[in-house]
Amino acid sequence: MKAVVSITIDDEFVVHDIKVIEGEKGLFIAMPSRKATDGEYRDIAHPINSGTRNEIQKIILTKYEETLAREEAEAEAASAEDFI
Repeated sequence: MKAVVSITIDDEFVVHDIKVIEGEKGLFIAMPSRKATDGEYRDIAHPINSGTRNEIQKIILTKYEETLAREEAEAEAASAEDFI
């Protein structure tokens, strides 16, 4: 697991605890879930079609990668200041 994120949809609905996971084929998201009495995990909230799921995943992964890049740039800048 790389991150846990929340999304707000249309300033009206929020979904917390979406996980960004690195799998064998790259990054993907896992919607929030809970363990059922049969031991299986079930999504608490999720898109009901693949198009919406893909759009949400694209938005989250783009933001995740932008955040990583910004944090790396800030760390490099802070490190460069140490040498000055």
